Amino acid sequence: QVQLVESGGGLVQPGGSLKLSCTASGRPFDIINIAWFRQAPGKEREFVAAIDWSGDTTVYRDSAKGRFTVSRDGAKNTGYLQMRNLNSEDTAMYYCAAALYVLGSSAFRKASIYNNWGQGTQVTVSA
Repeated sequence: QVQLVESGGGLVQPGGSLKLSCTASGRPFDIINIAWFRQAPGKEREFVAAIDWSGDTTVYRDSAKGRFTVSRDGAKNTGYLQMRNLNSEDTAMYYCAAALYVLGSSAFRKASIYNNWGQGTQVTVSA
């Protein structure tokens, strides 16, 4: 079992930036694949970005490409989601998720493969 704690959410103006953090415990960090999902009120949870255990593979939803950067720091057991040029459509609760096994880059986008989730951190983009 992996315990995940997110932080870094908040209120930001359109065009602004935020960096979310996800600190993991319970398993060696270097075997954990990390993903970020989000859920806006009245909408389904959707995939945002993911990074594999080695840091060599990253996957993004189309609307995040060029604006968001997913990364990880093994020394801190922490994954990050740097978000830039935010807009109102990015407003949502953001969740960190972890999986030990991911078969193929397309699998990163599937919420069902992640059996460990954080409590979420709210991101609100508003003027």
